[in-house]
Amino acid sequence: MKLLTPLVALAALAAVPFFVGAYPLGLGIGILGYATLATAWALFSGPTRYISLATVAFFGIGAYTVAVLADLMPYPLVLLCAALIGLVVAVLVGLATLRLAGIYFVIFTFGLAELVRQLVTYYEVNVTRTLGRYVFLPIGPEHIYWQLLGLLAVTLALAFWISRAKIGLALRVIGDDPVVASHLGIGITRTKLALFSLSAVVMTLAGAIQAPRWTYIEPSIVFNPTVSFLTVIMALLGGPNRLFGPLLGAVPLFLLFEWLSANFPNHYSIILGLLFIAIVFLLPNGVLAAADKFAARFKNKEASA
Repeated sequence: MKLLTPLVALAALAAVPFFVGAYPLGLGIGILGYATLATAWALFSGPTRYISLATVAFFGIGAYTVAVLADLMPYPLVLLCAALIGLVVAVLVGLATLRLAGIYFVIFTFGLAELVRQLVTYYEVNVTRTLGRYVFLPIGPEHIYWQLLGLLAVTLALAFWISRAKIGLALRVIGDDPVVASHLGIGITRTKLALFSLSAVVMTLAGAIQAPRWTYIEPSIVFNPTVSFLTVIMALLGGPNRLFGPLLGAVPLFLLFEWLSANFPNHYSIILGLLFIAIVFLLPNGVLAAADKFAARFKNKEASA
């Protein structure tokens, strides 16, 4: 019975493209894309409490891999290559940075995304003599929707398994106190590197799957730092330590930001920053944790009455 409910929900979501028009389907793709990114971000950053702003670096790597290789090999192999490239980059970055903590890790991951964008821009301008690439693949919006839905389902399944596996417990101990974790014999760097790499591969695939949606790709599109900030805000709003927390944060916030960007394009970034500050101060553990805390207080009041 526990397995039947998510399967029914998955089947219902998979049938959406048959009943909606182009615009609602586009909204669905956007929601699934950010829900996947936020859930992948929470795989690593939730238990370790490392705030990573490198999401868009891996997202852009996936999109550009498709743009470069789409004409050279079958689409499934392109996705596999994107995942492998994301994995290699994540391992190299993780080995160099996962010993950092706090604000130093935040700054480095933000700088990493900008570094990757500048390197891609330099290569395009000085080597290929162009700044963008066209992506022509026989993949419609419904196919992108189904791929993202499948990737989100796999990511949620991984999050569920990790939360109950030894590696999940090890990450939580590392997040609470790295010194205690080292005394317990936990391989801190190895454990963090494994989850950071897994998270990065999912983000890379999310970018690769959505590449055909744009048709034309350039660095300013797929390496937009807003992607990283939105991912963090969505995960924090829902609760990065809850299985469906990032998903809960992604749905309303994506719709809100779509409305804000359409109606307040000149103030969008300011509103985004204010919202991020508000969530950090008012809901540090997410909506679900705040709801549980409120429910506990209400029960205590009833019991005392």
